[in-house]
Amino acid sequence: MQLLHTMIRVGDLDKSIEFYTEILGMKLLRKSVNEEYKYTLAFVGYADEADGAAVIELTYNWGVTEYDLGSGFGHLAIGVGDIYATCDALKKSGANVVREPGPVLGGTTHIAFVEDPDGYKIELIQRESMRDGLGN
Repeated sequence: MQLLHTMIRVGDLDKSIEFYTEILGMKLLRKSVNEEYKYTLAFVGYADEADGAAVIELTYNWGVTEYDLGSGFGHLAIGVGDIYATCDALKKSGANVVREPGPVLGGTTHIAFVEDPDGYKIELIQRESMRDGLGN
């Protein structure tokens, strides 16, 4: 088995694609329009599922501009080389860094959080210390 993608619903597909590609550096892998059921899918990621990578499916249901994110979903996580430089660059690009980089409370893993245009949280984890917070 292989994890292929995580789907999130978005209110402005173009704005979301711009965030994930231009700000987070992912690629738009493919886009699919369904006229009959009035939705558009866009798949973004650093590599394609065919290459073993997990990607994000952005689902835009035509005419729906916002969603209640609820309390069940937590966040997506991305490993980065230099969390401090990454957050500086993200802020300069206009991204909303909602938790500045630093050690996780009670641990040594350095993390930060950024929000996408719909309010989904994305955890950034310093690669050199990311295994520390993953348990045994």
